[in-house]
Amino acid sequence: MIALPLLLVVGGLAFAWQKFEQIERVEVADVLSPASGPGTNYLIVGTDSREGIDPDDPNAGAFLGDTTTGSRTDTIMVLRVEGDRQQLLSVPRDLWVANPVTGEMGRINSVYASGPAALVQAVQGLGIPVHRYLEIDFVSFAGLVDAVGGVTIEFPNPAKDDMSGLYVEQTGPVRLDGEQSLAYVRSRTYTELIDGQWQTDPTADLGRTERQRAFLSALFAEIGGVRNPVELADVADSLSVGVRIDDGLDFFDALGLAWDLRNFAPESVALPVYGRTTSGGAAVLELQQPDADAVLAQFG
Repeated sequence: MIALPLLLVVGGLAFAWQKFEQIERVEVADVLSPASGPGTNYLIVGTDSREGIDPDDPNAGAFLGDTTTGSRTDTIMVLRVEGDRQQLLSVPRDLWVANPVTGEMGRINSVYASGPAALVQAVQGLGIPVHRYLEIDFVSFAGLVDAVGGVTIEFPNPAKDDMSGLYVEQTGPVRLDGEQSLAYVRSRTYTELIDGQWQTDPTADLGRTERQRAFLSALFAEIGGVRNPVELADVADSLSVGVRIDDGLDFFDALGLAWDLRNFAPESVALPVYGRTTSGGAAVLELQQPDADAVLAQFG
């Protein structure tokens, strides 16, 4: 009787290890911060590569609706895990920083064009140590959402985005499948029905960043709560396709992260910023001091 559960556990670990070995690695180990202190900072990056997107996909408009080519970071977050405390910091993609490779100033989301290692260094330049790197391909992650049975998002009002394909008639908690989730996180013109009129979110990119943060929090919580062996297998399959990790993360580190995600309920931390226009006419964000340093110190 004892042998069967033991075999199931061993078999499950062996399957998980096999899938873990299939996950693509990103060469950033040389620039990651050394471990120091009790906390671990995970740099979580959501990319918006347009490569391989089917124009007939119902949500293709979210990716192909502009002339931007190549890959950029659509979402940049830092998850800090320290004991039972979890904090999730959103880094606005329009934050004005120096590219550590070229030395030129630009939006932080464009730094990714110089490679993930450059992005790690740019985040470190803000005063945040980066111990681990996790990258999610938004084109592929819809399968991950479906593998966990969907993700629940709270909608205070009916919402839509004609460009991304988002359309939610209900209010309150709504269970989104993979296709709907992609439309939600990619929404650039998020519009709500308020007092009988459709109103576009005036917070623009900051609002989208907050929605993406809330969504990823809900998704990680769903992943951490999966116990069914069949669902676990589906999740492992999806992770091996739509996720990239740093080349220093081993299997036991990954198990530790999965354990931390069991009760995922991070404290949301906003980075104080203000908007300005550059001499070249670009609308960007700058750190609002001294408030920004006080926030960044929590992750240092």
